[in-house]
Amino acid sequence: MTQLKNKHFVLGLTGGIACYKAAELCRALMKDGASVQVVMSEGATQFITPVTMQALSGRPVFLSQWDARESNNMAHINLTREADAILIAPASAEFVAKLLHGRADDLLSLMCLARPIDKVPLIVAPAMNKEMWGNPATQRNMVQLKHDGAHVLDVGAGDQACGEVGDGRMLEPEQILEALKAHFTEKLLEGRRVLITAGPTYEAIDPVRGITNLSSGKMGFALARACSRAGAQVTLISGPVSLETPVGVERIGVISAQQMYEATQERVQNADIFIAAAAVADWRVHLAGEQKIKKGKDRTVPQLELVENPDILKTVASSPRALTQELYCVGFAAESENLEELATAKRVSKGVPLLIANVGPQTFGLDENALLLVDESGTRELPWASKDALSDELVKEIATRISRA
Repeated sequence: MTQLKNKHFVLGLTGGIACYKAAELCRALMKDGASVQVVMSEGATQFITPVTMQALSGRPVFLSQWDARESNNMAHINLTREADAILIAPASAEFVAKLLHGRADDLLSLMCLARPIDKVPLIVAPAMNKEMWGNPATQRNMVQLKHDGAHVLDVGAGDQACGEVGDGRMLEPEQILEALKAHFTEKLLEGRRVLITAGPTYEAIDPVRGITNLSSGKMGFALARACSRAGAQVTLISGPVSLETPVGVERIGVISAQQMYEATQERVQNADIFIAAAAVADWRVHLAGEQKIKKGKDRTVPQLELVENPDILKTVASSPRALTQELYCVGFAAESENLEELATAKRVSKGVPLLIANVGPQTFGLDENALLLVDESGTRELPWASKDALSDELVKEIATRISRA
């Protein structure tokens, strides 16, 4: 499943060093199942060749309104009528000003002006020097462009080709791809506030050793992306994982189960949906060593006293807001055997309306998963698929169940 499969994009490039990112973006769109027609301004050809973009898109690149391939000399009409969206990436300051004033002195600007506004959205990914971006004229243009109905993406911050550092960089291709997916996703969770826990926890034995598990956090992060795309305001409480924070998601980093418990308790009162996808350690060392525990001369094995960690899901599910269905709780279970039996029992013991289970050792660290949905009426399988695709399905499940409540 992908939001971009069979979508057709007109990808417009304007003059700027960020054109090199457009090549990767084009490839990513194609990989995600979309088709791409590239249109370049004269300035863009100074930074990347039409041959490169043709090779990546599999289609001839258009540069001029008078392209001989269009017998009616109406490329600005013909190209837009098949498009699901026009994406300008990179969009220079000059081109943004041109859009704002309805100027149409080349094919790309003509095309934007002539598109059917109610059918073909215009999505703009700005890219420019930090001073150009911060200039009051540019900021006024951006505000008016949004008011006129264009979807203006954020800019990134960091090193710029001119040697300066600051805001104005075009977003990375994967960030733009995520924004496009969000644009074409039905807003099933519009206005909802979602709190998600993800990843493992780490329980210190001493300053250099600890107890943890093999959870990668990928399922929880995929759920955060899916909920955000569906219009929710998402807060993600994550254990120690090396994953990028999903676009538009607030991330709270924690290490131990106690820290995750405290972060959850602090934020769950403002949530409408709580999804406990983290693999929380059941136990921690009662008294962790302040210094590294050394091997004794007699090689004596240290005896560790373990105590139980707080049960985050059970605590939240038994709260007054959850019991009155003001807060909808979803639990996760990673088992190694007897999946249906153990997951069914866990759903009852945790007191949640929906529990999602999988065989942990088969899926930890992978980009794919297979899930078992368990509720009061029984079980249903979601077959092996990408964690992103499964997350989209879970969002639909949760939205449907909430609407029935």
